[in-house]
Amino acid sequence: MVVKETFRLYPVGPLLIPRESQEDVTISGYFIPKKTRVLINVWAIGRDPKVWSENAEVFYPERFVNSDVDVRGQDFQLIPFGSGRRGCPGVQLGLTTIGLVLAQLVHCFNWELPLGMSPDELDMTEIFGLSIPRSKHLLAVPTYRLLSKA
Repeated sequence: MVVKETFRLYPVGPLLIPRESQEDVTISGYFIPKKTRVLINVWAIGRDPKVWSENAEVFYPERFVNSDVDVRGQDFQLIPFGSGRRGCPGVQLGLTTIGLVLAQLVHCFNWELPLGMSPDELDMTEIFGLSIPRSKHLLAVPTYRLLSKA
């Protein structure tokens, strides 16, 4: 749920690789001629209140509790890896790697914010860019929590 919510709010790339329309089409009243280059704004889809309810800007992983929405490109409200035959070929490797790394970080370390900072004090503002970086780096203090068997 946390990984899906993170992909929803912070996709790897906010815009998918340009596509070209194969035929004349009208979508929501907009005419798109054949051979038009189209950019898919994954960032906007992930924050659209028509799709994600009134709290679309809030990090709320529980929205996926009873949801069948998948990140592999079949559910168009969440497409961090693209969709169709032009989707990311490394989607399975990416998901496996994220799962393993996240599991190791959660299992092996206790995490704290520096200098007694509370989570409410975190600055989550973003800078416009190709990968949606945060304006200020996240600082977290890991403490190894597994006992060594010596």
